Amino acid sequence: MSSLSGYVEKIVYRNDDNGYTVLTVADRKEETTCVGTFQYIGEGEYVELEGEYISHPTYGEQLSVQSYEIREPEDEKAIVRYLGSGAVKGVGPALADRIVRHFKQNTFRVMEEEPERLSEVKGISKRMALEIADQLEEKKDMRQAMIFLQQYGISMKLSVKIYKTYGPNLYQIIKQNPYKLADDIEGIGFKIADEIALRAGISSTSDCRIKGGLQYILSQAGINGHAYLPQEELEDTAAKMLLIEPADIEKHLMDLVMDKKIVVKKTEQGNRVYASMYYYTELNIAAKLRELDLRDELPEKKLESQIDDIQEDTGIVLDELQKRAVMEAARCGIMVITGGPGTGKTTTINTMIHYFERQGMEILLAAPTGRAAKRMTEATGHEAQTIHRMLEINGGPEEEDTHLEHIGMRFERNETNPLETDVVIIDEMSMVDMFLMNALLHAMVPGTKLIMVGDVNQLPSVGPGNVLKDIIQSHCCNVVMLTRIFRQAAQSGIVVNAHRINHGEQIQLNNETKDFLFIRRLEANQIISAMITLMKEKLPAYVDADVLDIQVLTPMRKGALGVERLNTILQQYINPPSEDKREKEYSNTIFREGDKVMQIKNNYQTTWERRGVNDIVVEEGLGVFNGDMGIIRKISTYGEILEVEFEDGKFVTYPFKQLEELELAYAITIHKSQGSEYPAVVMPLLTGPRMLMNRNLLYTGVTRAKKCVCIVGVEQAVQEMVNNKHEQQRYSSLGERMRELDEKENMWG
Repeated sequence: MSSLSGYVEKIVYRNDDNGYTVLTVADRKEETTCVGTFQYIGEGEYVELEGEYISHPTYGEQLSVQSYEIREPEDEKAIVRYLGSGAVKGVGPALADRIVRHFKQNTFRVMEEEPERLSEVKGISKRMALEIADQLEEKKDMRQAMIFLQQYGISMKLSVKIYKTYGPNLYQIIKQNPYKLADDIEGIGFKIADEIALRAGISSTSDCRIKGGLQYILSQAGINGHAYLPQEELEDTAAKMLLIEPADIEKHLMDLVMDKKIVVKKTEQGNRVYASMYYYTELNIAAKLRELDLRDELPEKKLESQIDDIQEDTGIVLDELQKRAVMEAARCGIMVITGGPGTGKTTTINTMIHYFERQGMEILLAAPTGRAAKRMTEATGHEAQTIHRMLEINGGPEEEDTHLEHIGMRFERNETNPLETDVVIIDEMSMVDMFLMNALLHAMVPGTKLIMVGDVNQLPSVGPGNVLKDIIQSHCCNVVMLTRIFRQAAQSGIVVNAHRINHGEQIQLNNETKDFLFIRRLEANQIISAMITLMKEKLPAYVDADVLDIQVLTPMRKGALGVERLNTILQQYINPPSEDKREKEYSNTIFREGDKVMQIKNNYQTTWERRGVNDIVVEEGLGVFNGDMGIIRKISTYGEILEVEFEDGKFVTYPFKQLEELELAYAITIHKSQGSEYPAVVMPLLTGPRMLMNRNLLYTGVTRAKKCVCIVGVEQAVQEMVNNKHEQQRYSSLGERMRELDEKENMWG
């Protein structure tokens, strides 16, 4: 065993989850690279280490640390070095030198016992003196907290969050009710809290455990898209997860109702249990829709004449349903236009825009994603933006924004600062979840029109709720369903086959149309080989697009044709290793300059910038969203950053520790493709779980292609998906909340 004493010169690398750290330690002679697990350590600390020297093939000799101790520096030179290292915010080398020259070896004693005396040093006010002392005390307290929390298997990253949230109260919380962590701290769910509770000796039948478990199950249901769970299903799930009897659960449900954590709603089909936030969000949406749905009694003949003038001036030709949609949009405060591909939704929107402009009305166009907003701009000739940008997203929530707290976003546009417009038109409404819908409605005032456009047969939103479908099925708002496939669209194999899929009719896989192709391959590796040939050699010229614009869509993440395996293989062929391209390996993924990547979680605090000539920043903003796609433009191992240019020209810089938010995107799931359109789509279809291989999924995948869809696989898989109309059930009740409000209004008359 070898020993080493010295100062931590530089933290080269730290894994915040497990504490594994690479650092350099300087003694009087030289710098030594050390590796090991350190619970809490900072640059400038004086450490005594023990371990074995090992030889690394790339980095040479290193000390593999088995044990270590952090000591307070003792001689004056060591104290200066520690204080001036950056360990104390606001104290640089020069100020550290003045402090130690004044107090000599008493420096630390003065800081702990008489911190106000630091103001005797030139350049330090009394306020700054107390701040310096507080920092040193906090570092000591934090180090003790880290050591305490390590006993419970808590990672360094989470330990820091726990300490910053609770301070010295953390000891009591861990010992008495660690389930509180799941309520208060992002990144700690019930399962982590349950493991801590087990180590803390808390009973498996304790009230706090059962109530925490019930809330966890409801939150997981929300992640899976549900607004509520039937009580029987909740109790069965809780009994299996918590290993308790279903009969023991009712008391705890009532306690949670009393605590206003949940709402239990009685229905003819049985009780439904909502997390309170979900119930009141649906109720708020229903109330706001009712408030906005004001009707103008405009003369029929005058409206018809105005629409005829628009058709004559623009060359637009509307069928009866489209004309009715424009007339209802003119009259109603709230309306929905729905229909499949080729049914004239865009033509209808364009006519509405012409009508509102002629009335001198202000119009805002928006869609849930950047890609969908770009498509809307191209189709209408009017600027469209994402809903988040329209609502002016601004980082984290403020206290009063309770309807947004759970997802960490706050919008500048709200009840006190509403949108300044007469009409809002939202496209791709099937993608809008209950929380985004709630935020949108909070930014609108009565008299503003809301027109929602979408295909109700697309997959529902990734987030909770089923907003578009529920509004349509409520029969409380004006809905126009476009059904006619127009002649030009009727010549497209994509459009015709999409409607066949939607109606449960078998599609022709005979390659008779130029835009709907089928390549028969019988096993996974043959399918992948055919896909690579298509993407690299055939499709780019066929659809006049770059290879990175051609998108592989697959039903699943795992398996031989899942996203994870496909991305590893496609990366090797489309963007192979090169001396000219820097790489960064993170969590079993190699990110390489030139790679196509996707943001996989909403991050409302991340900053982006748009650049002009000579990379001068011309615009800055906040927010990168789940599903945004881009290209890695630069990797800096020295700066530990990776830079992505997203499709809408936004540049985002990711520190390496934030790379968990990115994944390769040569292949993505069909779910992730919602609201997007690609020049060409390649879909590998062989086998898969029945719950995924359904009609709804196939329909969504096919309708993502603009110029060509190419299915590679076996006919049977396609036919089975067409026949399988059993989508995964989604529990939502916005329509019922809307009908309840209607009934109440009719009752009071």
